[in-house]
Amino acid sequence: MPRPLRVAIVGSGPAGIYAADALLKSDVAAEPGVSIDIFERMPAPFGLIRYGVAPDHPRIKGIITALHQVLDKPQIRLFGNVNYPTDISLDDLRTFYDGVIFATGATADRDLSVPGAELDGSYGAADFVAWYDGHPDFPRTWPLEAEKVAVLGVGNVALDIARVLAKTADELLPTEIPPNVYEGLKANKALEVHVFGRRGPAQAKFSPMELRELDHSPNIEVIVDPEDIDYDDGSIAVRRGNKQADMVAKTLENWAIRDVGDRPHKLFLHFFESPAEILGQDGRVVGLRTERTALDGTGNVKGTGEFKDWDVQAVYRAVGYLSDQLPKLPWDIDSGTVPDVGGRVVQESGEHLESTYVTGWIRRGPVGLIGHTKGDANETVSNLLDDYANGRLRTPGSPAPEAVDAFLAERNVRFTTWDGWYRLDAAEKAQGEPHGRERVKYVEREDMLRESGA
Repeated sequence: MPRPLRVAIVGSGPAGIYAADALLKSDVAAEPGVSIDIFERMPAPFGLIRYGVAPDHPRIKGIITALHQVLDKPQIRLFGNVNYPTDISLDDLRTFYDGVIFATGATADRDLSVPGAELDGSYGAADFVAWYDGHPDFPRTWPLEAEKVAVLGVGNVALDIARVLAKTADELLPTEIPPNVYEGLKANKALEVHVFGRRGPAQAKFSPMELRELDHSPNIEVIVDPEDIDYDDGSIAVRRGNKQADMVAKTLENWAIRDVGDRPHKLFLHFFESPAEILGQDGRVVGLRTERTALDGTGNVKGTGEFKDWDVQAVYRAVGYLSDQLPKLPWDIDSGTVPDVGGRVVQESGEHLESTYVTGWIRRGPVGLIGHTKGDANETVSNLLDDYANGRLRTPGSPAPEAVDAFLAERNVRFTTWDGWYRLDAAEKAQGEPHGRERVKYVEREDMLRESGA
């Protein structure tokens, strides 16, 4: 009787789990079957959903329910707290599996090439998100001394940062934020948050619902300058062809024409302001200089030569995420992705790197919403299965599942399992229950390993 197809997936975020789901729904799952091991460097699964989504977005975190159902399948094993490549390398994975899919996402900040980006008080969005989401590998404190703050970028991450900075700590207390984050936000001095976009309302990358949520807080007054509501032919075409862009523009228009209220925290959304320099004094941020831009007819903008200095004491750069380069895999330094064709990893020679695949942000860059990774996963898995059917996958030397457990034990790797996640999940919910909260996250890696029974 032929053995099941053995596949390793590196990364347990949505991209990796969607790939596992696609494998389970394939014809191969019925005969000869599939056996999937998912490797995750964190002690807990779910990647971006756990450590990249703002805590006051339970609707998005609800995606975990669907992902949970996939990981519950008996054909899948989870190996948490296992780091590629230090704990297990590509050569090691090839010893145990017919195919390897990398779904490691993007967790670092893309560089912003403006003078002053290195100043004290200039922060990357990814670092701040990791702090308020309780990522164990980031500091437990965050400096929140600035009364006026700039956020650069007009995507959903910029909105998350602006909202967390503008809300009160007590508004966020019912969420799963850890105690250290609550205490940090209680000391937050921000009264004004300014969000800057270099293009216009039609080009903003906000989701309509996330944008409208800004206005739901009783403490946040959202302000849009009527002069920033402007469209050219390219912008009008975008609105006509993209319902979400049109909804975003309409929301911004409504905010621009209303009277400013008296909510204590002001959140300004600025358009047509391109960051030119982060201003510093004695090594610290003391302001932001922007250049006014104007539409050029195509929806793009050009500089006007008119500059303005903004009185801010901190700048958060939310201009995009960047994937970490993966050892032993080819790398496109410009896009920050692994070169591929249909999910097959492609070497400089143009040949497919045998039995090796990518999906999600490590494949196409950090663009699109979480659901968009499903299409990536389906294409990648389809090509892996095609290679399997046509004998193009290399044969592993030790395909037995227990060989992986023995390898990690020999390396003294303290790994967590799917059963361990159930224990950690229960422990976090127990921490929240006395306070009427759904859960309170464990932050320290050692605590997570202990509660998971690693």
